[in-house]
Parts: sequence; structure tokens; C-alpha cells
Amino acid sequence: MPPHRPFPGVSSVTQEGDSQPSSMPRAPPLPQLLWGWPSMKVVVTTAVFISTLWNLRCFLSASEVSGKAPKPAEPLVVLVWEWPSKQVPNISRDICHELYSIAGCWLTMERRLLGRADVVVFPHTRLQPGRDRLPKEKPPGQNWVWVSLESPSNTKALAGWNQTFNWVMTYRRDSDIFIPYGKLVPSQSATMNIPMKTNLVSWVISNYHRTQKRAEVYKNLSRYLHVNIYGKANNKPLCKDCLLPTTSKSKFYLAFENSIHQDYITEKLWRNSLMAGTVPVVLGPPRANYEQFIPADSFIHIDDFGSLEELATFLKTMNSSRYRQFFAWQKRYSVKLYADWRERICTICTAYPSLPRGRVYPNLESWFNT
Repeated sequence: MPPHRPFPGVSSVTQEGDSQPSSMPRAPPLPQLLWGWPSMKVVVTTAVFISTLWNLRCFLSASEVSGKAPKPAEPLVVLVWEWPSKQVPNISRDICHELYSIAGCWLTMERRLLGRADVVVFPHTRLQPGRDRLPKEKPPGQNWVWVSLESPSNTKALAGWNQTFNWVMTYRRDSDIFIPYGKLVPSQSATMNIPMKTNLVSWVISNYHRTQKRAEVYKNLSRYLHVNIYGKANNKPLCKDCLLPTTSKSKFYLAFENSIHQDYITEKLWRNSLMAGTVPVVLGPPRANYEQFIPADSFIHIDDFGSLEELATFLKTMNSSRYRQFFAWQKRYSVKLYADWRERICTICTAYPSLPRGRVYPNLESWFNT
């Protein structure tokens, strides 16, 4: 093999890095040498050109992406056609976020915004006058919600609302939007709080009708034990701040519902009894239904006994150890009461992404009375 020949004018380098002497003139620096080669100039120039084009492309792409960046999602507009309660609160601020940490939810009662509303809320208590008060037209994609916290026994004129509403919002667990009167939430207290007791049984009742089952049960139960009765029905109304201190003094509270329907478990259980720190004696849906809301050992159901006399005996003879067992739930839970319609309506935004689209209830009365 012929000996290696260095580039013209460049001294060869040994393995040890020593330069061999040469009679040729001193070579120019390597960069100048390379630019002296036409083919190398072309290669380098091309590389620079390609690099420049690539950087320009990246810059333009970045600008294009930046120019088309998605705008922040607009808030969900929930129009409340009429407020469910007599007292209408101020909802001009971003109350869902301020009060309940629900972002992107805008409540309004401005009917001029009907065309912009994603959801329109219609409380049944405000629908009683008739259909003529509803909007004449429904914008495409808008969903109407029927709202009721009353039981079917106390909800009239449902037949006129067939083929009207997309979603229902009630105390029933199978509603599109479930709004219970209360619920148990996990608690880390691990303690029990049982207030001092001065009497056996109490009951707060405002609307007493002899035809109701609760009136019949009370009448028969009162033959075997004394019941302290408060409320308008007994001319002993309690102020708002007096209710819980009063019922908390009783060992047991008659959490009797005004009518018996699936999931119809009201503030009589959640507020008047559990929050007050007394044991509820319930009259309502079957025990199994109650146990879907609260622990089985946290209440007494009248159906647990063969007669009201047996129930009365059980209440009067219960020892303190057995009584304390009814409060074991307090070690794991606390009561959350839903009493503000603003919170209930704000939950529409939380449920909105998973709600069915394009559906209308053909027979609202049939669904609710089932």
C-alpha cells in the first residue's frame, strides 16, 4: 500500500503528535483551507441555508400555533326562570366559585339572556299558574330542568308538562341531578357528641292533617308514652335558632315524613334529628331505603316492631350503653345539610358534562309517581 500522503502544504502528524519538518510554506489555518475548496463551500453554504429555513419554519409554526391557541372555555350559563324560594338571593357575582369552589358556572335570573343560556331551571312550585309563562321558543342545544323537592303526594298538575323537560332534578337518587336534603360526609373526628337529655321523645310538626299516616301513628304511639310536641300545629313555633337546642334535649325524635315515597327523606331526619344529636325514629320509605343514606344502626324504624306498644316499650326501657351505640356513626361521619338553593343549582354545572343529551321526558307524571 502506498504511504499516506498529507494534504498539500500540511505537515504530517505522528502518533505521538510531533510535526515532521517540511520544506513547504506554512499552511493556513484549517477553516481557511476548507473554504479554499469549492465543493466544501457548497456543502457548508447548503447546510447554513437549510438550517436557516428550518429555524424560520419553526418560528412560523410557533406563531401559527400561538395565533390559534384555544380561548378559555366560556362559563356555563344557568338561567333560573324563577327562584325556588320566596327570598331571592343576590346571584350577580360568581357565587358558585366563591361559595362552593365550582368554577365556570354562571347563574342568572335575567330572562333576556335566554338565547345564551345553556340550561334553564324551572322549579315546579313556580309552574303552577300554567304553561303560558314558559318561553315561547327553545334555542337549539338548550336543556330545560324540572326541579322539585316535594313528594309526589304534594306535587300537583304534572300532566301538563309532558314532552317539556330534558332533565329532572329532585331528591330521588335516580334523578338526572340528585339533590338530597342532606347526607353523611366522612369525618376525622373519631368522637361522639351526645347532648344532655331531659326528656324522652319530641316532635316538631307544622302541618298536621289527620288523614296522614304520621298523624295516625303519633295518635296510637302517644297512648304508651309522652311526646313533647313543638311547632305551629301545637301552637309552639320554634325560632330558627331554637330548633336544634330544643330537639337535642330529647333522647329520641319522631322523624315522620308527611308522605311515604322512594328516597323521600327530608330535613326531619338530617337536621331535626341527626344534626341535633338525637336518635331518629323514622316513618317513611322502607328500612332498606334509609340504609342507602345512613348506617343501619343509626336509626329506629317503626316497621322494626310488631306494634307501636312494642316500640314504646323499647324506647322507655333502653339502657345508656345501648343508647350510645346509635351514635357510633359520629366517629366516621358528620351531617351535611343542603338548605341553600344556590348550592343546589350550582351542582348542575358539576353534573352537566355527564348528563344525557337529546332526551325529553315524555310523561313526567308517570316517572315521578313510579
